[in-house]
Amino acid sequence: MDSATTTTTLKNLIFDLGDVIIPIDLTAPIRNFANLANLPEADVAAMWKQFDILNQYETGLIDDDAFRNHVRKLLKSDSWADEVIDTAWNTVLLDLPLERIERIKELKQNHRLFLLSNTSPIHIRKVNYVLQTMNQPTLEELFERVFYSYEVRLAKPSPEIYQHVLSEAGLEAKETAFFDDNAANIRAAAGLGIQAVHVQPPKTILDYLNDVV
Repeated sequence: MDSATTTTTLKNLIFDLGDVIIPIDLTAPIRNFANLANLPEADVAAMWKQFDILNQYETGLIDDDAFRNHVRKLLKSDSWADEVIDTAWNTVLLDLPLERIERIKELKQNHRLFLLSNTSPIHIRKVNYVLQTMNQPTLEELFERVFYSYEVRLAKPSPEIYQHVLSEAGLEAKETAFFDDNAANIRAAAGLGIQAVHVQPPKTILDYLNDVV
């Protein structure tokens, strides 16, 4: 929705993680796994899609060890250590802008803040590690509640995940803004009456917050 249509009754802010708080490169993990396995990137991408590894992992159907074992089996790389797989997987995460964290901390004074992300445990541990090296709160400390797809066993853009957040946190949709970079996620949230804000480059979350809050 257009941020100009938001109302003064805005009490709650829900943030996506990737490309909202932390910039990401979705192509990087496949590229790095392909390099490690000495395979064409297109072949690895096709296998990844065929076996639906990402969705299984991000919705909690498989755990860290099962994910890593899937990768080893798929790429015929039984000798890869856990750290090798985790490092390649985490290349999706780019540098975390400190000013975004500082702005979120400021917003806590007047708003209830939540995180809603389609993500995996390996990524969350990495983001929290980076935050700690920056002397910043972890995601769980930064937000009142965090909702990770792998924990709630649901994923955006399913309407059920938004309903889960509203119910669990006791939020009114009309008093809640949701910031996400994915158009399908925005449409699903807006369909429930949430004030959905599509974060699109070259603007960043800081620009949208200035417009909305």
